[in-house]
Amino acid sequence: MSTQTTDLRIGMVGYAFMGTAHSQAWRTVNRVFDLPLRARMTAVSGRDPGKVAAAAAQLGWAEHTTDWRSLITRDDIDLIDVCTPGDSHAEIAIAALAAGKHVLCEKPLANTIDEARAMAAAAVRAQAGGVRSMCGFNYRRVPAVALMRRLVADGRLGEIRHVRAVYLQDWITDPQFPLVWRLQKDKAGSGALGDIGAHIIDLTQYVTGQRISGVSALTETFVKQRPLPGDSSGLSAGDTVTGTGDVTVDDAALFVARLDGGAIATYEATRFATGRKNGLRVEINGSQGSVVFDFERMNELEFYDAALPSDEQGFSRILVTEPDHPYVAAWWPPGHLIGYEHSFTHQARDLLEAIGTGAPIAPSFTDALQVQLVLDAVERSAALGSWSEVEPALTEIAA
Repeated sequence: MSTQTTDLRIGMVGYAFMGTAHSQAWRTVNRVFDLPLRARMTAVSGRDPGKVAAAAAQLGWAEHTTDWRSLITRDDIDLIDVCTPGDSHAEIAIAALAAGKHVLCEKPLANTIDEARAMAAAAVRAQAGGVRSMCGFNYRRVPAVALMRRLVADGRLGEIRHVRAVYLQDWITDPQFPLVWRLQKDKAGSGALGDIGAHIIDLTQYVTGQRISGVSALTETFVKQRPLPGDSSGLSAGDTVTGTGDVTVDDAALFVARLDGGAIATYEATRFATGRKNGLRVEINGSQGSVVFDFERMNELEFYDAALPSDEQGFSRILVTEPDHPYVAAWWPPGHLIGYEHSFTHQARDLLEAIGTGAPIAPSFTDALQVQLVLDAVERSAALGSWSEVEPALTEIAA
């Protein structure tokens, strides 16, 4: 890789939903945070020449290309940001790491356990040469979630006993919604399980510091065939459909789990919760208290402190906007709220800080492999109707 300067020159692959969110973060991060590196939006890649050119102009990229491989061979690009569907994550990330480029890769890490293992192993090899990698679990960077983790780590909840996590959406409840790539296993890996279930798996392991060690699962596909989009890359307004095709992923996934620190947990991920748009909720119950995060009120936590006198006990509302709350000091005065896009800016902030200072990066590809191992165990359990153990990711890499 070329000699590092104060600029970290970025090449991004993919420019749709996640590409737009990442672009917002790269545009904003150095205007808000004082960092050792400055993000420079060098080039974006996409398959459609006209669409990638328009995206580059709209999102703020200096150049554009239809060949992601050209980004990896360029001397003036230091980091590859992977915002594509899961079926291309492994190829792009492994090639970038081998070329000495830092990598930020969207979640879930890969479509299969073998791809995830290969990516984690490539990241470990690259790190020996100073090349860094991170998986994009952005909800870790919500200030209220980071505070939730701090409360648990500081022992305010005592011994963790119960974890409850749900992620509820409804965007495919209409049977006439087309067969987009997220509903095809060869492109997406899994359905609600990997798309949104991966978030709550990572979030609960991150907040509690405990690893999911075993699961018993149930999955369901409610609409088994859908109209085919005229454009196989997905529909835009006014597109036509031609025939129908099989949905090859889950619409919903539910599972119970044990964590290696002794807690028990329940998880639910569905894109068929009518009326729920992005309903992510996590509750942690401990021997000395409880804490609740609801993304629909993302600037708040509910906290129950059992150490208080009985006549003072009850769930209290913490408005997470004080300057001593995680990330918040860089933004607005207390009481002024932040939103979804800020989690991606915080993600970019942590990555630039870690690359610039040599500090540890989390979630690493090994952390993301741990999530992938849980996804795999859930699918195996649902298919076999039995309990499924989850091996530690470090054991997987060592093997």
